[in-house]
Amino acid sequence: MIVATWITFCACRGLARGLLFFSSTSSRSPFWETLASVVSRTMGNSCVCREDSALEDHNHRSSRATRGQARRVDRGMGVGGDAAEALSSRPRDPVRPPRRGRGPHEPRRKKQNVDSLVLDTLAVIRTLVDNDQEPPYSMITLHEMAETDDGWLEIVQSLIQVIPLDDPLGPAVITLLLDECPLPTKDALQKLSDMLSLSLAIARQDALNPAKHRNTTAVLGCLAEKLAGPASIGLLSPGTLEYLLESLSSEAHPTVMLFALIALEKFSQTSENKRTVSKSCISNRLAVLESWAEHPDYLKRQVGFCSQWSLDNLFLKEGRQFTYETVNLTNINAMLNSNDVSEYLKICPTGLEARCDASSFESVRCTFCVDSGVWYYEVTVITSGVMQIGWATKDSKFLNHVRLAGVRTARLPTAAAACPRSPKLALCVCFSQEGYGIGDDEYSCAYDGCRQLIWYNARCKPHSHPCWKDGDAIGFLLDLSKKQMVFYLNGHQLPPEKQVFSSATSGFFAAASFMSYQQCEFNFGAKPFRHPPPGKFSTFNDFASLLPGEKIIIPRQRRLALLKQVSIRDNCCTLCCDVMADTELRPCGHGGICMECALQLETCPLCRHDIQNRVRLIAHVS
Repeated sequence: MIVATWITFCACRGLARGLLFFSSTSSRSPFWETLASVVSRTMGNSCVCREDSALEDHNHRSSRATRGQARRVDRGMGVGGDAAEALSSRPRDPVRPPRRGRGPHEPRRKKQNVDSLVLDTLAVIRTLVDNDQEPPYSMITLHEMAETDDGWLEIVQSLIQVIPLDDPLGPAVITLLLDECPLPTKDALQKLSDMLSLSLAIARQDALNPAKHRNTTAVLGCLAEKLAGPASIGLLSPGTLEYLLESLSSEAHPTVMLFALIALEKFSQTSENKRTVSKSCISNRLAVLESWAEHPDYLKRQVGFCSQWSLDNLFLKEGRQFTYETVNLTNINAMLNSNDVSEYLKICPTGLEARCDASSFESVRCTFCVDSGVWYYEVTVITSGVMQIGWATKDSKFLNHVRLAGVRTARLPTAAAACPRSPKLALCVCFSQEGYGIGDDEYSCAYDGCRQLIWYNARCKPHSHPCWKDGDAIGFLLDLSKKQMVFYLNGHQLPPEKQVFSSATSGFFAAASFMSYQQCEFNFGAKPFRHPPPGKFSTFNDFASLLPGEKIIIPRQRRLALLKQVSIRDNCCTLCCDVMADTELRPCGHGGICMECALQLETCPLCRHDIQNRVRLIAHVS
């Protein structure tokens, strides 16, 4: 009986192979198609063939899993035409590229180069404009690779080697990829230090290849921001410190100088590192570089801006006056509001230039609000990456991001405060940020010249202007009588935008959101406009007014010293530290805040539960 069964099985298998061969070498009629598919599934060879695609070797296991799932579906549905139809109609994941299963005798495909995945991410990242979009497949794959020390090191090495110097989103993508990857282990950091072997001599090598040094300093800065305590201290070895300091020399490329300085700033977020860097006499180097703050070369201007900011806020130089003590603010009546932004947004002492070097999407607004009339302001693009600049209202929803010890938290909303989240990267910011940026709610509208988009209510539409570049002048006209906004690029206007007026008709501020390593300068009318629009309009500077004390942007060190002198009552609101805490949030029952702050909250700042009601507590007077 066993012998007969074995003979029958071998005969059926031979017949099946013959049928398959015949069907593949002759014109295939529907009969042969159906018969071949039935036989192939009956014999268990249910490999789902898809388009060819260069995939990495480690993803081959997912192809085998897909074939296994297909076999289970076949067994559950039978071997008839319904099963074939179910297989052919199964939707393909739109994020991942099509895959082709490898047959049992097919040689293993060559592992896809990590460099290709990095460059794919760089190419696709500027196209991510939807809050609901999944991360690109290349980014998912890199994240999976980074779960092992060797994979993480390979990714870091690729970021240093392949990110081009001239791509405005290059450093931001380095930050994005490393920020989204798992934290490196202590062993991985040690291997990275050994692999880079940074020193003064290394900084002087490959002077004709500034991209490698720029990327290295960008990686170091990102890791310094991501890590804290002993890990950050260990990464800033004597050799690494020598490398970064030498990268500030006049022989280095300006972009290398810029990111070396940013890396030193981020290392100095750890107190011990700050003392170490300060002892290196870095302030003497920065005192020379801060003269570039008004340089016509916009790259050198960034170096000068960051040098000046560091001298005012981090690496104080004995005998040097703070910049706000020397700058002339007499003719400036409107500026960027430094009181309702996070500490990660850098604002220059004139209050008209801002920069973000953090891994979050930071925002800022003007100090002056308008309710009627025709208004215009201009912005000079210093960096050509992702920024959303335009108009916001006093009803805009803003939640500035704060990073504390590597954990993202949300800053409590303040009325008309500016803040961030770009639905795209936040791009930064990509898939993990929360909150709103300019153009991300129904009360604001923004111009994005990098991705050539207009943003309103977290939705975007393309515009006809070319990509902006360093030095371009972007004009913003607000006509409240006609209820329209007009955006200009070097004097060339777009069709008016009117969507925001369905939700707001007054209380408009000039506002902007910045992706990592982006910078621009605002002109609210204190100096002539480069491309004034036709017709009559008003400027903020002509109608606004600020007291002398309101114009001062106090450096971080001085501000902290002043805060220590402030006496706070025991029963005051824990948010504004001004009014008595008299409100309880329901249903969670948490309190300690005033009604004015409670009305601006949607979730409890302690437990993050939705707020359904706010109850003012009656104080008992004895």
